[in-house]
Amino acid sequence: MRKLDKVFRMLLYVLPGVLYFSYYPIISLGRNESMNFEFSLPLVWLVVFDLVGLVVMVRRQKLFDSWGKWWWVWLLFPLWVSLSLIWTQNSVRGVLTVGIMWLVLFAGYVMWSVRRLFDDIFWVKWWKWFFGSTVLVCVWCLVQCVLDMVGVMQGYSLMCDGCTYHMFGFPHPNGFAIEPQFMGNLLLAPAIASIYYYVEKKYVDATHGRVVVEKHHERRFSRPVIKNILWGLLPIVILVILFLTFSRGAIYALVVGLLFMSGFMICRVRKQKRTKCIKRVLMAWGIVFFSFVITLNIQGLMAELGPTSDTYYDGVGKVLNHLSLGLVSIKNEKPVENYEDDSKKTGEEWRKDNNVLVENSEDKGVEQPVENYKEKPVFDGYVAESTDTRVKLTGVALKRWSNDISSMVLGVGIGGAGVALYNNGLSSSPKEIVQNEYASLLLEIGLIGVFLLVVMTVLVVRLVLKNPMRGLIMSLMVAYGVSLMFFSGFANALQIYLLPMMLMALGDGYKVKRKKLVS
Repeated sequence: MRKLDKVFRMLLYVLPGVLYFSYYPIISLGRNESMNFEFSLPLVWLVVFDLVGLVVMVRRQKLFDSWGKWWWVWLLFPLWVSLSLIWTQNSVRGVLTVGIMWLVLFAGYVMWSVRRLFDDIFWVKWWKWFFGSTVLVCVWCLVQCVLDMVGVMQGYSLMCDGCTYHMFGFPHPNGFAIEPQFMGNLLLAPAIASIYYYVEKKYVDATHGRVVVEKHHERRFSRPVIKNILWGLLPIVILVILFLTFSRGAIYALVVGLLFMSGFMICRVRKQKRTKCIKRVLMAWGIVFFSFVITLNIQGLMAELGPTSDTYYDGVGKVLNHLSLGLVSIKNEKPVENYEDDSKKTGEEWRKDNNVLVENSEDKGVEQPVENYKEKPVFDGYVAESTDTRVKLTGVALKRWSNDISSMVLGVGIGGAGVALYNNGLSSSPKEIVQNEYASLLLEIGLIGVFLLVVMTVLVVRLVLKNPMRGLIMSLMVAYGVSLMFFSGFANALQIYLLPMMLMALGDGYKVKRKKLVS
């Protein structure tokens, strides 16, 4: 029994680190006309955890202990999604999606059921794994950028095709994810948590177990100043890498999540303490701004030192232009007063200034560019096509949903969005996915399914509001909710569901344990 408990705890410890390997390594099992069959490391973890968790709960006789009075309400949404397999237009994708959904729900139920078994030592170790694995992945992302700039093949650097310096003049890392957008989404939880913990020091110490943390700090830190410096550097490192991913979806989600966190922190304190709380909020936003300035300089330097013809000024301008959707435009134009008229130059002067040499041959005496000519990046700023594609896919999904009453009420079935759009001539391939999870769910499970999802969300929020970690969990849920507007794909973003479940279980377990100690 003890060995099984150790395995169970270890699976929980490694969860944050495993989630970063959302695409690499990948186990490919083939493909069909509507989808690719791939098995990732997080999916392997999920299956193993559910099997071990099932055995642990059966042995401890906790399999049905956590069912509340209204347990059947929680099952309405997953049961409706499973029922939609009857009329789905893509049964294979639908079955796999439903299977993963039940695995995730059972994993959350297991975490919630065993929440009282976690002691203070588990708390300390889990957060060390959480932030430790994040720092290691951040280091890899920096290494990935360097490898790309020096010409290391993508097979070794794991850079995706749209991530290399060829695109914008500087690389934007994707880590072990399929693309930078997913890498940025993976960093949302540690970024928000590190900022929240830095500005709420007393709460963190109490949450981790006051006695254990004090001993830990006495052993590792000789002065509180060093501890504060390390806690301050942690969010800066994470935020810099998140900004380096160049993912607008992740960055916008981070900003909205931090805005919610700021409002929550200010509103929950009394008026007498509101001034101190506002100072902590300003400190948090100061960290964000400082990290963004560091990122701008890094991206500018990569553009200057990289293989392309871009300069530092070009790199900074592209970042601001792309993140602002083209609203902020900074162009490095040559001043008029310093402009030299090429027509007044001799042929030899023109060739020297423009790096052109004359190649003498009998066939042709043509002017050829020198070999050290630097290429121009593909994009010079805001890529409107990226935004337009997402907006277009959302529009066609809503158009297909409103075609008939049946689709509006029942949906086209779970997993059937891509095939439904293709069969109606609204997309070029049945593999196409709607780059908006809300529009995708509306099309697949209809108004009934969306209503049941809202009910389930309300139940989750009610539990979170009773949780000691409610500020962090709610901020994270808001950030994830915003990010779902920019992509869809249930199995590709398991962190959106598993990490809030884990934090809810840990926070509630802490609350129950402290109540017992007081009584």
